[in-house]
Amino acid sequence: QVQLVESGGGSVQAGGSLRLSCAASRYPPRGNCMGWFRRAPGKEREGVATIYTDGGATYYADSVKGRFTVSLDKAKNTLYLRMNSLKPEDTAMYYCAAGGDYCVSGGIWLPFDEYRHWGQGTQVTVSS
Repeated sequence: QVQLVESGGGSVQAGGSLRLSCAASRYPPRGNCMGWFRRAPGKEREGVATIYTDGGATYYADSVKGRFTVSLDKAKNTLYLRMNSLKPEDTAMYYCAAGGDYCVSGGIWLPFDEYRHWGQGTQVTVSS
C-alpha cells in the first residue's frame, strides 16, 4: 500500500503564496499520473493540477492556470503544488492523489476516486 501525506496548507491573505507537498511512502507501483484535487465548502471536489510521472506533461484547471505549478521529485517520492497569487476562491481542502492510469483523456480528467491512492488533505484558507 502507498500512503500519501499532504502538508504545507495554512491561512494566507489574498495575493500570497503557499507550497503544498505530498510525500509518498513509496513510489506508486502502478499508474502514471499524480495530481492535486480540492473541495471547497458546499462544492464538489475538482481537479486542480495533474502530472504524468513518466513524461512530465502537466494539466491545470482553467481557474489556476498561470498561478499554480505542479511538480514531482521522484528521488524524494514527493509531489508539490506551488500556489501563487492566491484568491479567496482558492479556499478549500486540497488532496493529493496517485496511481492514476491516466491524467486526462479526451479532455476529461480522471476522477479523484479512480486513483489508487489518496491523502487525507491539507486545508488552504485565503482571506481577502
